[in-house]
Amino acid sequence: MSTLEMARIHLKKVVIVFVVLFFITPVILVIAYGVNCRNFISPLNEEDYRDAIAKKESPLKMKEDELKKYEERLNTLSVALRRQFPNAVEYILQILDDNIPTIYAITPTHTRHVQKAELVRLTNTFLHVKNFHWILVEDSEYRTPLVTNFLAQSGLRYTHLNTATPKNYKMKENDPHWLKPRGVEQRNLALDWLRENIDIATNSGVVYFADDDNTYSLQLFEEMRFTEKVSVWPVGITGGLKFERPIVGEDGKVKGWYAAWRPQRPFAMDMAGFALNLNLLKKYPNARFDITAKRGYLESSFLTQLVTLNELEPRAELCTKVLVWHTRTEKPKWKEEDAMIAKGQPSDPRVEV
Repeated sequence: MSTLEMARIHLKKVVIVFVVLFFITPVILVIAYGVNCRNFISPLNEEDYRDAIAKKESPLKMKEDELKKYEERLNTLSVALRRQFPNAVEYILQILDDNIPTIYAITPTHTRHVQKAELVRLTNTFLHVKNFHWILVEDSEYRTPLVTNFLAQSGLRYTHLNTATPKNYKMKENDPHWLKPRGVEQRNLALDWLRENIDIATNSGVVYFADDDNTYSLQLFEEMRFTEKVSVWPVGITGGLKFERPIVGEDGKVKGWYAAWRPQRPFAMDMAGFALNLNLLKKYPNARFDITAKRGYLESSFLTQLVTLNELEPRAELCTKVLVWHTRTEKPKWKEEDAMIAKGQPSDPRVEV
């Protein structure tokens, strides 16, 4: 066979392979990938193309129209809400944010028979408060095992401190509760701890003085959460009244105090009736409670260093709603306990109460 004949045979094979591939490839694609032969051989005309695109865009447009309606309704509600409650929208948006300000609750405490019971009651409330840090300060020369063990098992983020009240300011067992200011050195130590350990420039927070013999509504903590300077509200069962509260004028500013005892005091309210922005501790690094303050003037001794009456922020529905109560646990009567001791059958000292 000549070279020319071999070339012709090779060319024939190439042509056959090309023809087979040209006609077989679409069939293979249909079988393997589900390609529509009509679309493959004859592309969609312009009208069919537009119809196909319209079918795909229709559900998307419906969603966009629905979203616009919701946005319009939300804007309408936001405007109406801002008219009635100027800070409400920002408050709600921040509540939805995980990076909400931390509440630093400062609690002075001292050893007594009802101490653990009251700490348990407080813990059951504090565990429900988001972004919460408890600063518990013992009035003691050392940190007691009872409080140390209790805090370790509390489930709360906490700081445990201690400092003893000077003897000449120490309350005696039978002294009336109003005779001397209590928890002063403990609160001041906690303020010093915050200044030294929290970077106030980068951490937003609110400081609240939560005494261990009070009762707190969970709503109270959200009322104080976004305090700008000092926020205030009523306190129930205090001052010999059903409640004491700031008096708020028509302009939404605090004008005075509803209190039976010396309402002319600069800040005639209970320790539980206010919270302050953490930034104030940096702005006023020397602000402290005065242990020598006259009866009823302890709160004023501190707040006059931080804020004016006109700068107070009334909360709790313009100070018309009680969310904290100055309850006091009754001192237990040990008549029967004393009788058992006299019989030589005292309570087991290993049982912590």
